[in-house]
Amino acid sequence: MQIKVTPKAEKDFHRIIEYLEQKWGKKAVEGFIQKTNDILNLLKSYPLMGQKEFKDIRGFQLSPQKRILYRIVEEKLIILAFFDVRQNPNHKLS
Repeated sequence: MQIKVTPKAEKDFHRIIEYLEQKWGKKAVEGFIQKTNDILNLLKSYPLMGQKEFKDIRGFQLSPQKRILYRIVEEKLIILAFFDVRQNPNHKLS
């Protein structure tokens, strides 16, 4: 299965990286990137393992604060957003 990342998800990811680097340092960034890659590889093999959020959107808990939101379209796993679970849930994709 191929992974595609939306511009919003890419922006979310870079914001997380910037925050982690400023607040916690390079080691935290490396850990987050490794965990994200591990989860994405797992989702490539088992795309339905994420919880159904609404309609055709699924989510997977990446860390206690972050959730990956994605959609499966044909043979593609489309990463829609990296959502901070402390936010208003109505803003998941905005």
